[in-house]
Amino acid sequence: MVKEAKAELDAVPAEHAHLPEVVALRVGMLQATEQWRELRRYAKRLVETDPTEAGWWIMWAYAARRATTVVAAQKILVEAVEHHPQDATIQFNLGCYACLIGDFAEAKARVVRAISLDGSFLKNALEDPDLQSLREAEPDWIDSDGGGTRTEA
Repeated sequence: MVKEAKAELDAVPAEHAHLPEVVALRVGMLQATEQWRELRRYAKRLVETDPTEAGWWIMWAYAARRATTVVAAQKILVEAVEHHPQDATIQFNLGCYACLIGDFAEAKARVVRAISLDGSFLKNALEDPDLQSLREAEPDWIDSDGGGTRTEA
């Protein structure tokens, strides 16, 4: 049905194609078809239109990570934190990105912050493949309740 969705979106008159709801539908279609470069462009447009929506920032970073680099995605979410300091998903993704570039201290801080904002991220911290190298390097880096780095007595 992606082909049909694209045809419908392409048929939207030019004067309506820029509307956030139309762009959001296109973003969903582009994500489903893994068209990362184009998705990045449309998600950025949504952020420019409505920076108060954390989801647009997350989508833009997601696309940037796949279209270019983790560092590009990280830069987007560092800016997003200024607008959404209490968003657990942004914090968690920044933790994943930090881990992928080898900054374990930053990764731990961001993931613990995400868990403090939303406890459901503890499960993600224990399973997300982006955090695998951190779990291998420091198996006891997080308490079972998500309360931060364990220390030996």
